[in-house]
Amino acid sequence: MFKQIFEIFKSDSLYEQALSECHEMLDIDLTMFKESIKSLRESDSTDINIDIFAMDKKINEFERDVRRKVMTHLAIGGKEDIGSGLVLVSVVIDIERIGDYTKNIYDLAVNHPKKLIGGSIEDRLSEIEKISFNLFEESIYAFKNQDIEKARGLMGHYKDNISSQSDAITNEIITGEVSDLDVGSASAVGLYSRYLKRIAAHSRNIISSVVNPFERIGYPEK
Repeated sequence: MFKQIFEIFKSDSLYEQALSECHEMLDIDLTMFKESIKSLRESDSTDINIDIFAMDKKINEFERDVRRKVMTHLAIGGKEDIGSGLVLVSVVIDIERIGDYTKNIYDLAVNHPKKLIGGSIEDRLSEIEKISFNLFEESIYAFKNQDIEKARGLMGHYKDNISSQSDAITNEIITGEVSDLDVGSASAVGLYSRYLKRIAAHSRNIISSVVNPFERIGYPEK
């Protein structure tokens, strides 16, 4: 579907600007994601190399601007572009939500100033973290390059490798099966695994827009 959008809008300067802003939003998200993980998992302080709140504000501004540009394009271009415009507006919402969840991870770091270690579930948590980050990074590439085959290859990573594993960790913490973490650390681990799951879900939505029509964004390709 993304290739269709590109073909329809590539000669339109407003769309080119909106698409460029989506790409910049994704790059900002990736930086925020990387730095928030470092703060939570690798540092005993909350110091980071970026102003994560200013970056989150910039993403919100970009989202509004993309919506405005798409609306203006559709008002001028006619009804035949509505479906493609809806796809881009849907994607920009997912990009903004990823920014929110990366900020949530940094908030965890602020409230859990010692680096977060998952105890007996550390290996599983680290694996979810690695797969989620790689999925988002690869999703950015697939989206920017309209790489349909890469997008298809990434679509299956979410449910088996991230969603089910995140749910299992959260459920084990809630039921008391994880006994080697204090209350604060257990709560932080549960929240962190859930934030990773949500970032991965929004990454899946973004790459699904490369292969799916608007009504199937976030769902498997038919």
